[in-house]
Amino acid sequence: MTRELGAALRRIQVGSALSAFGLGFTVPYLYVYVAQVRDLGAGTAGVVLAVFAMAALAVLPFTGRTIDRRGPLPVLIVAAGTAAVGAAALGVSSSVATAVLSAAVLGAGTAVMQPALATMLVWCTSASTRTRAFAMQFFLQNLGLGVGGLAGGQLVDVGRPSSFTLLFLIEAAMFVVLGVVAATVRMPHTASVHGARPTDGSAPKAGLRLLLSHKAMVQLCVLGFVIFFACYGQFESGLAAYGTEAAGIEPSTLGIALAANTAVIVVAQFVVLRLVERRRRSRVIAWVGLVWAFAWIVAGYAGLGHGSQTMATAAMISTYALFGLGEAMLSPTVAPLVADLAPEAMVGQYNSAFALVKQLALAVGPAVGGPMGASLHGPYIVTFVLFSLGITVLALKLGRRLTAVQDKPSLVTVPSRVVAVSLPESEPVTAPAAAH
Repeated sequence: MTRELGAALRRIQVGSALSAFGLGFTVPYLYVYVAQVRDLGAGTAGVVLAVFAMAALAVLPFTGRTIDRRGPLPVLIVAAGTAAVGAAALGVSSSVATAVLSAAVLGAGTAVMQPALATMLVWCTSASTRTRAFAMQFFLQNLGLGVGGLAGGQLVDVGRPSSFTLLFLIEAAMFVVLGVVAATVRMPHTASVHGARPTDGSAPKAGLRLLLSHKAMVQLCVLGFVIFFACYGQFESGLAAYGTEAAGIEPSTLGIALAANTAVIVVAQFVVLRLVERRRRSRVIAWVGLVWAFAWIVAGYAGLGHGSQTMATAAMISTYALFGLGEAMLSPTVAPLVADLAPEAMVGQYNSAFALVKQLALAVGPAVGGPMGASLHGPYIVTFVLFSLGITVLALKLGRRLTAVQDKPSLVTVPSRVVAVSLPESEPVTAPAAAH
């Protein structure tokens, strides 16, 4: 990696950590802030959380084409500024209208950051460095979320609304710093980057049609939906409800379980990376499904096993920890694969499409899992054991549609920005030379 690429990559990773730190500062306390501190009620708090999530669904369909037309850097700067405005406004909101509008602005800004940062990572990495770069981004984001959540918890006081205002202003400041750091990034001026961004300002033709005809990408999106629905979409909804209702654990124990999840990711990420980066991505993802199926079985024991309360608590914490192990296995596989499937001029659109799928899963997951976890304890566990096994099946099917280099990037011998361009079946597929 050249000095120019290394400097750009370091700044991008700092930006990822800052955005996660800012979100970790406030998101865990958003419900309490709206419902209790501003005394707007539980109904309004639910609407604010829903709007925060739905704003992403409104902006992501347009984000990819803008990234591919203008480049990810200006998009990231605008998104950071938008998120800063939303955070600051939310910190001083005292009415239903201002809280909902501020949450929409904040949600839109933070949603756009994800594909912009991912596209910048793609532009600044090669086949030999991309897997490790995405693993580092995931590590820093989880570390940022964890540290932000802990720091925010030390500052907030339900009896002092000003403490929450300070919290949101600090979050806004983090987004401003992110924008400033992003502005210092000098994107590499290579032939591949010039080819990825049209110089005449035009958008790639037939982008959505091309993406939808790309069977490997469509299968990856389906797989991604199941992954985020069966894991991330359950953390603070269905699994939390199941843990308190069926397993009878204290609500405070959920915080310990989430801390265990983050700790496993932070501790295991680079150990796992060394184990998986030379293995087939589809096989690694398939193993994640098995790990998560076991995690759900452990959760089933916690709530349905009729053991001691101590054992139930330990089982629930272990469930979250096992999810963290699976997440550490996914970070160096799924996100780089999205980039490696994308034609050069559509990296932003592919990243945005996958981010949209993730957001849909995070919206549907709590709506389905919450009521089931609270009341249908046995069916809830069985359902998500089956979803986890579905991850394994879908991953193995996806592996059959990938080229050898896409599935196992360690085969690449010649550095390249894109591991292998996998176009729809009607298009010729070109892959870099692989070692024999």
